[in-house]
Amino acid sequence: MRHLEFAYFFVTLGVESLDTLTLQVQPYKETMFVLENYWIAVLFCVITMLCWGSWANTQKLAGKTWRFELFYWDYVFGVVLTALLFAFTLGSTGETGRSFLADLAQADPMALGSAFLGGVVFNVANILIVAAIAIAGMSVAFPIGIGLALVLGVLINYVAKPEGEPIILFAGVALVTVAIIINAVAYRQLPNQKQGGGSTKGILIAVCGGILMSLFYFLVARSLAETLDDGTLEAGKLTAYTANLVFTLGVLVSSFLFVTAIMRKPFAGEPVAPSAYFKGGVLDHLWGIIGGSIWAVGMTLNVIASGVASPAVSYGLGQGATLVAAIWGVFVWREFKDGNATVKKLLNIMFITFFLGLALIIWAKV
Repeated sequence: MRHLEFAYFFVTLGVESLDTLTLQVQPYKETMFVLENYWIAVLFCVITMLCWGSWANTQKLAGKTWRFELFYWDYVFGVVLTALLFAFTLGSTGETGRSFLADLAQADPMALGSAFLGGVVFNVANILIVAAIAIAGMSVAFPIGIGLALVLGVLINYVAKPEGEPIILFAGVALVTVAIIINAVAYRQLPNQKQGGGSTKGILIAVCGGILMSLFYFLVARSLAETLDDGTLEAGKLTAYTANLVFTLGVLVSSFLFVTAIMRKPFAGEPVAPSAYFKGGVLDHLWGIIGGSIWAVGMTLNVIASGVASPAVSYGLGQGATLVAAIWGVFVWREFKDGNATVKKLLNIMFITFFLGLALIIWAKV
Protein backbone atom coordinates (compact mmCIF):
# COMPACT_ATOMS: atom_id res chain seq x y z
CA MET A 1 0.00 0.00 0.00
CA ARG A 2 2.81 2.38 0.85
CA HIS A 3 4.42 1.73 -2.54
CA LEU A 4 1.19 2.68 -4.31
CA GLU A 5 0.88 5.86 -2.27
CA PHE A 6 4.50 6.75 -3.07
CA ALA A 7 3.98 6.24 -6.80
CA TYR A 8 0.77 8.27 -6.74
CA PHE A 9 2.65 11.09 -5.01
CA PHE A 10 5.14 11.35 -7.88
CA VAL A 11 2.40 11.26 -10.50
CA THR A 12 0.63 14.17 -8.85
CA LEU A 13 3.81 16.24 -8.84
CA GLY A 14 3.51 16.69 -12.61
CA VAL A 15 6.21 16.41 -15.24
CA GLU A 16 7.84 19.77 -14.47
CA SER A 17 8.07 19.10 -10.75
CA LEU A 18 9.40 15.61 -11.36
CA ASP A 19 12.18 16.97 -13.59
CA THR A 20 13.13 19.47 -10.90
CA LEU A 21 13.20 16.76 -8.25
CA THR A 22 15.35 14.56 -10.47
CA LEU A 23 17.93 17.30 -10.78
CA GLN A 24 17.96 17.75 -7.01
CA VAL A 25 18.50 14.09 -6.19
CA GLN A 26 21.29 13.68 -8.77
CA PRO A 27 23.88 16.26 -7.71
CA TYR A 28 26.82 14.10 -8.79
CA LYS A 29 28.79 15.50 -11.67
CA GLU A 30 31.55 13.63 -13.49
CA THR A 31 34.52 15.92 -12.98
CA MET A 32 38.23 16.05 -12.13
CA PHE A 33 40.76 18.33 -10.49
CA VAL A 34 41.89 21.01 -12.95
CA LEU A 35 44.87 23.29 -12.37
CA GLU A 36 44.52 26.94 -13.42
CA ASN A 37 47.23 28.94 -11.58
CA TYR A 38 50.64 29.27 -13.26
CA TRP A 39 52.66 29.47 -10.05
CA ILE A 40 51.01 26.34 -8.69
CA ALA A 41 51.87 24.71 -12.03
CA VAL A 42 55.50 25.77 -11.49
CA LEU A 43 55.34 24.27 -8.00
CA PHE A 44 54.05 21.01 -9.50
CA CYS A 45 56.98 21.03 -11.97
CA VAL A 46 59.45 21.62 -9.15
CA ILE A 47 57.93 18.65 -7.30
CA THR A 48 58.36 16.67 -10.53
CA MET A 49 62.02 17.66 -10.61
CA LEU A 50 62.46 16.52 -7.01
CA CYS A 51 60.65 13.23 -7.65
CA TRP A 52 62.47 12.40 -10.88
CA GLY A 53 65.80 13.29 -9.28
CA SER A 54 65.13 11.30 -6.10
CA TRP A 55 63.49 8.00 -7.04
CA ALA A 56 66.82 6.33 -7.87
CA ASN A 57 67.81 6.57 -4.21
CA THR A 58 65.45 3.68 -3.58
CA GLN A 59 67.64 1.49 -5.77
CA LYS A 60 70.56 2.22 -3.46
CA LEU A 61 68.38 1.42 -0.45
CA ALA A 62 67.26 -1.87 -2.00
CA GLY A 63 70.79 -3.16 -1.48
CA LYS A 64 73.76 -4.15 -3.58
CA THR A 65 72.60 -7.77 -3.87
CA TRP A 66 69.29 -6.88 -5.54
CA ARG A 67 69.94 -6.57 -9.26
CA PHE A 68 68.73 -3.55 -11.22
CA GLU A 69 66.77 -5.78 -13.60
CA LEU A 70 64.73 -7.16 -10.67
CA PHE A 71 64.36 -3.74 -9.06
CA TYR A 72 63.00 -2.38 -12.35
CA TRP A 73 60.00 -4.74 -12.28
CA ASP A 74 58.88 -3.38 -8.90
CA TYR A 75 59.59 0.14 -10.13
CA VAL A 76 57.20 -0.41 -13.06
CA PHE A 77 54.52 -1.86 -10.76
CA GLY A 78 54.83 1.21 -8.51
CA VAL A 79 54.44 3.52 -11.51
CA VAL A 80 51.21 1.83 -12.66
CA LEU A 81 49.65 1.60 -9.17
CA THR A 82 50.29 5.29 -8.50
CA ALA A 83 48.79 6.31 -11.84
CA LEU A 84 45.69 4.25 -10.99
CA LEU A 85 45.42 5.98 -7.62
CA PHE A 86 45.55 9.42 -9.23
CA ALA A 87 42.99 8.40 -11.86
CA PHE A 88 40.38 7.41 -9.27
CA THR A 89 41.07 10.30 -6.86
CA LEU A 90 42.07 13.65 -8.40
CA GLY A 91 41.08 12.33 -11.81
CA SER A 92 37.51 11.66 -10.67
CA THR A 93 36.73 14.58 -8.34
CA GLY A 94 36.48 18.33 -8.84
CA GLU A 95 34.25 20.94 -10.45
CA THR A 96 35.10 20.79 -14.16
CA GLY A 97 36.34 18.43 -16.86
CA ARG A 98 35.61 14.71 -17.23
CA SER A 99 36.08 11.97 -14.67
CA PHE A 100 38.55 9.20 -15.47
CA LEU A 101 36.03 6.52 -16.45
CA ALA A 102 33.93 8.95 -18.51
CA ASP A 103 37.07 10.18 -20.24
CA LEU A 104 38.26 6.66 -20.97
CA ALA A 105 34.84 5.77 -22.46
CA GLN A 106 34.95 8.66 -24.96
CA ALA A 107 38.66 8.39 -25.85
CA ASP A 108 39.72 8.18 -29.46
CA PRO A 109 42.02 5.24 -30.35
CA MET A 110 44.60 7.66 -31.78
CA ALA A 111 44.86 9.52 -28.46
CA LEU A 112 45.10 6.27 -26.50
CA GLY A 113 47.74 4.97 -28.91
CA SER A 114 49.85 8.12 -28.62
CA ALA A 115 49.92 8.00 -24.81
CA PHE A 116 50.64 4.25 -24.85
CA LEU A 117 53.44 4.69 -27.38
CA GLY A 118 54.89 7.39 -25.14
CA GLY A 119 55.25 4.78 -22.40
CA VAL A 120 56.95 2.32 -24.73
CA VAL A 121 59.38 4.98 -26.02
CA PHE A 122 60.19 6.12 -22.48
CA ASN A 123 60.91 2.56 -21.40
CA VAL A 124 63.29 1.92 -24.30
CA ALA A 125 65.04 5.27 -23.71
CA ASN A 126 65.45 4.60 -20.01
CA ILE A 127 66.98 1.17 -20.63
CA LEU A 128 69.32 2.49 -23.36
CA ILE A 129 70.66 5.24 -21.11
CA VAL A 130 71.30 2.68 -18.35
CA ALA A 131 73.14 0.56 -20.94
CA ALA A 132 75.21 3.55 -22.07
CA ILE A 133 76.22 4.27 -18.47
CA ALA A 134 77.29 0.65 -18.04
CA ILE A 135 79.42 0.78 -21.22
CA ALA A 136 80.82 4.33 -21.37
CA GLY A 137 80.56 5.49 -17.76
CA MET A 138 78.38 8.04 -15.99
CA SER A 139 80.42 11.08 -16.96
CA VAL A 140 80.15 10.26 -20.68
CA ALA A 141 76.68 8.76 -21.02
CA PHE A 142 74.72 11.10 -18.76
CA PRO A 143 75.57 14.48 -20.31
CA ILE A 144 75.11 13.03 -23.82
CA GLY A 145 71.85 11.18 -23.11
CA ILE A 146 70.10 13.52 -20.69
CA GLY A 147 71.56 16.71 -22.17
CA LEU A 148 70.33 15.71 -25.63
CA ALA A 149 66.93 14.71 -24.21
CA LEU A 150 66.58 18.09 -22.48
CA VAL A 151 67.46 20.24 -25.50
CA LEU A 152 65.54 18.22 -28.11
CA GLY A 153 62.60 17.60 -25.77
CA VAL A 154 62.02 21.28 -25.07
CA LEU A 155 62.47 22.12 -28.77
CA ILE A 156 60.01 19.43 -29.91
CA ASN A 157 57.39 20.37 -27.32
CA TYR A 158 57.79 24.08 -28.05
CA VAL A 159 57.34 23.59 -31.80
CA ALA A 160 54.26 21.44 -31.13
CA LYS A 161 52.78 24.04 -28.79
CA PRO A 162 54.67 27.38 -28.94
CA GLU A 163 53.95 29.09 -25.64
CA GLY A 164 56.30 31.39 -23.73
CA GLU A 165 59.26 33.53 -24.76
CA PRO A 166 61.55 31.26 -26.82
CA ILE A 167 64.80 33.20 -26.26
CA ILE A 168 64.41 33.14 -22.49
CA LEU A 169 63.22 29.53 -22.50
CA PHE A 170 66.12 28.18 -24.57
CA ALA A 171 68.63 30.33 -22.68
CA GLY A 172 67.42 28.58 -19.53
CA VAL A 173 67.66 25.17 -21.21
CA ALA A 174 71.20 26.00 -22.36
CA LEU A 175 72.25 26.87 -18.80
CA VAL A 176 70.76 23.67 -17.39
CA THR A 177 72.55 21.69 -20.11
CA VAL A 178 75.84 23.41 -19.23
CA ALA A 179 75.23 22.53 -15.57
CA ILE A 180 74.76 18.86 -16.53
CA ILE A 181 78.04 18.91 -18.47
CA ILE A 182 79.89 20.59 -15.57
CA ASN A 183 78.53 17.95 -13.20
CA ALA A 184 79.83 15.22 -15.52
CA VAL A 185 83.25 16.91 -15.73
CA ALA A 186 83.40 17.11 -11.92
CA TYR A 187 82.44 13.45 -11.67
CA ARG A 188 85.22 12.53 -14.08
CA GLN A 189 87.78 14.33 -11.89
CA LEU A 190 87.14 11.93 -9.02
CA PRO A 191 89.89 9.39 -8.32
CA ASN A 192 89.36 5.71 -9.08
CA GLN A 193 86.39 6.28 -11.38
CA LYS A 194 85.98 3.77 -14.21
CA GLN A 195 85.08 5.76 -17.26
CA GLY A 196 84.72 2.83 -19.63
CA GLY A 197 86.92 4.59 -22.19
CA GLY A 198 84.00 6.52 -23.65
CA SER A 199 83.68 3.87 -26.33
CA THR A 200 81.96 4.64 -29.60
CA LYS A 201 79.35 1.97 -28.83
CA GLY A 202 78.45 3.55 -25.48
CA ILE A 203 78.25 7.04 -27.01
CA LEU A 204 75.98 5.86 -29.84
CA ILE A 205 73.68 4.12 -27.36
CA ALA A 206 73.56 7.30 -25.24
CA VAL A 207 72.63 9.35 -28.32
CA CYS A 208 69.82 6.91 -29.22
CA GLY A 209 68.58 6.94 -25.62
CA GLY A 210 68.63 10.74 -25.50
CA ILE A 211 66.70 11.10 -28.76
CA LEU A 212 64.01 8.67 -27.61
CA MET A 213 63.83 10.31 -24.18
CA SER A 214 63.15 13.64 -25.90
CA LEU A 215 60.15 12.17 -27.74
CA PHE A 216 58.14 10.40 -25.04
CA TYR A 217 56.70 13.54 -23.45
CA PHE A 218 55.61 14.93 -26.81
CA LEU A 219 53.67 11.71 -27.50
CA VAL A 220 51.87 11.99 -24.16
CA ALA A 221 51.22 15.74 -24.59
CA ARG A 222 49.79 15.11 -28.07
CA SER A 223 47.06 12.94 -26.55
CA LEU A 224 45.89 15.61 -24.09
CA ALA A 225 42.55 17.35 -24.55
CA GLU A 226 42.48 21.14 -24.89
CA THR A 227 39.99 23.22 -22.91
CA LEU A 228 37.54 24.85 -25.36
CA ASP A 229 36.16 28.40 -25.15
CA ASP A 230 32.97 27.20 -23.45
CA GLY A 231 34.99 25.50 -20.69
CA THR A 232 34.43 21.95 -21.94
CA LEU A 233 37.17 19.54 -22.92
CA GLU A 234 38.05 18.59 -26.47
CA ALA A 235 36.24 15.39 -27.42
CA GLY A 236 38.21 12.25 -28.21
CA LYS A 237 41.40 13.28 -26.47
CA LEU A 238 42.41 12.50 -22.89
CA THR A 239 42.61 14.24 -19.56
CA ALA A 240 45.99 14.32 -17.85
CA TYR A 241 44.97 11.45 -15.57
CA THR A 242 43.84 9.13 -18.35
CA ALA A 243 46.86 9.92 -20.52
CA ASN A 244 49.15 9.31 -17.58
CA LEU A 245 47.63 5.90 -16.81
CA VAL A 246 47.71 4.78 -20.45
CA PHE A 247 51.35 5.93 -20.58
CA THR A 248 52.20 3.72 -17.59
CA LEU A 249 50.46 0.77 -19.25
CA GLY A 250 52.79 1.28 -22.21
CA VAL A 251 55.72 1.07 -19.79
CA LEU A 252 54.31 -2.08 -18.19
CA VAL A 253 53.50 -3.98 -21.39
CA SER A 254 56.81 -3.14 -23.06
CA SER A 255 58.70 -4.27 -19.94
CA PHE A 256 57.70 -7.88 -20.66
CA LEU A 257 59.76 -7.60 -23.83
CA PHE A 258 62.60 -5.22 -22.97
CA VAL A 259 63.24 -6.02 -19.30
CA THR A 260 63.02 -9.74 -20.00
CA ALA A 261 65.62 -9.21 -22.73
CA ILE A 262 68.09 -7.44 -20.44
CA MET A 263 67.59 -10.14 -17.82
CA ARG A 264 68.78 -12.70 -20.36
CA LYS A 265 71.56 -10.48 -21.73
CA PRO A 266 72.35 -7.89 -19.04
CA PHE A 267 74.57 -4.86 -19.62
CA ALA A 268 76.78 -5.96 -16.73
CA GLY A 269 77.06 -9.18 -14.76
CA GLU A 270 75.57 -12.61 -15.29
CA PRO A 271 72.08 -13.32 -16.74
CA VAL A 272 69.21 -13.20 -14.25
CA ALA A 273 66.66 -16.00 -14.07
CA PRO A 274 62.98 -14.91 -13.82
CA SER A 275 62.64 -17.03 -10.66
CA ALA A 276 65.14 -14.74 -8.92
CA TYR A 277 62.42 -12.10 -8.64
CA PHE A 278 60.49 -14.26 -6.19
CA LYS A 279 63.53 -14.78 -3.97
CA GLY A 280 63.73 -11.14 -2.94
CA GLY A 281 62.77 -9.97 0.53
CA VAL A 282 59.86 -7.70 1.37
CA LEU A 283 62.10 -4.63 1.55
CA ASP A 284 63.73 -5.46 -1.79
CA HIS A 285 60.34 -5.35 -3.49
CA LEU A 286 59.01 -2.46 -1.39
CA TRP A 287 61.85 -0.10 -2.29
CA GLY A 288 61.21 -0.70 -6.00
CA ILE A 289 57.49 0.02 -5.64
CA ILE A 290 58.25 3.18 -3.63
CA GLY A 291 60.74 4.28 -6.29
CA GLY A 292 58.16 3.82 -9.03
CA SER A 293 55.55 5.66 -7.00
CA ILE A 294 57.86 8.61 -6.48
CA TRP A 295 58.60 8.83 -10.20
CA ALA A 296 54.89 8.50 -11.07
CA VAL A 297 53.89 11.31 -8.70
CA GLY A 298 56.33 13.55 -10.56
CA MET A 299 55.03 12.46 -13.98
CA THR A 300 51.38 12.95 -13.03
CA LEU A 301 51.91 16.42 -11.56
CA ASN A 302 53.99 17.41 -14.58
CA VAL A 303 51.30 16.39 -17.07
CA ILE A 304 48.66 18.20 -14.99
CA ALA A 305 50.85 21.33 -14.95
CA SER A 306 51.53 21.23 -18.69
CA GLY A 307 48.05 22.56 -19.44
CA VAL A 308 48.96 25.84 -17.72
CA ALA A 309 52.76 26.01 -17.91
CA SER A 310 52.94 24.52 -21.47
CA PRO A 311 54.57 21.16 -22.33
CA ALA A 312 57.92 22.81 -23.16
CA VAL A 313 58.25 24.56 -19.78
CA SER A 314 56.92 21.55 -17.85
CA TYR A 315 59.31 19.15 -19.55
CA GLY A 316 62.26 21.54 -19.22
CA LEU A 317 61.75 22.00 -15.49
CA GLY A 318 61.16 18.30 -14.96
CA GLN A 319 64.41 17.32 -16.67
CA GLY A 320 66.28 19.45 -14.15
CA ALA A 321 66.00 16.24 -12.13
CA THR A 322 69.54 15.33 -13.17
CA LEU A 323 70.89 18.09 -10.99
CA VAL A 324 68.61 17.10 -8.10
CA ALA A 325 70.22 13.67 -8.33
CA ALA A 326 73.60 15.41 -8.18
CA ILE A 327 72.54 17.19 -4.99
CA TRP A 328 71.71 13.82 -3.43
CA GLY A 329 75.10 12.54 -4.55
CA VAL A 330 76.97 15.52 -3.11
CA PHE A 331 75.23 16.06 0.22
CA VAL A 332 73.71 12.67 1.16
CA TRP A 333 75.65 9.89 -0.53
CA ARG A 334 78.92 11.85 -0.39
CA GLU A 335 79.96 10.67 -3.84
CA PHE A 336 82.26 13.68 -4.29
CA LYS A 337 83.92 13.56 -0.86
CA ASP A 338 87.26 12.54 -2.38
CA GLY A 339 87.21 15.39 -4.86
CA ASN A 340 89.94 18.04 -4.86
CA ALA A 341 89.54 21.82 -4.86
CA THR A 342 88.86 21.83 -8.61
CA VAL A 343 85.95 19.41 -8.16
CA LYS A 344 84.43 21.56 -5.41
CA LYS A 345 84.77 24.67 -7.56
CA LEU A 346 83.09 22.90 -10.49
CA LEU A 347 80.21 21.81 -8.24
CA ASN A 348 79.66 25.37 -7.04
CA ILE A 349 79.58 26.63 -10.65
CA MET A 350 77.25 23.78 -11.55
CA PHE A 351 74.70 24.67 -8.84
CA ILE A 352 74.75 28.39 -9.71
CA THR A 353 74.32 27.67 -13.43
CA PHE A 354 71.54 25.19 -12.68
CA PHE A 355 69.45 27.58 -10.58
CA LEU A 356 69.91 30.42 -13.08
CA GLY A 357 68.72 28.10 -15.84
CA LEU A 358 65.64 27.08 -13.86
CA ALA A 359 64.82 30.73 -13.16
CA LEU A 360 64.92 31.54 -16.88
CA ILE A 361 62.71 28.55 -17.80
CA ILE A 362 60.12 29.71 -15.25
CA TRP A 363 60.39 33.33 -16.41
CA ALA A 364 59.78 32.32 -20.02
CA LYS A 365 56.04 31.88 -19.36
CA VAL A 366 55.50 34.72 -16.86
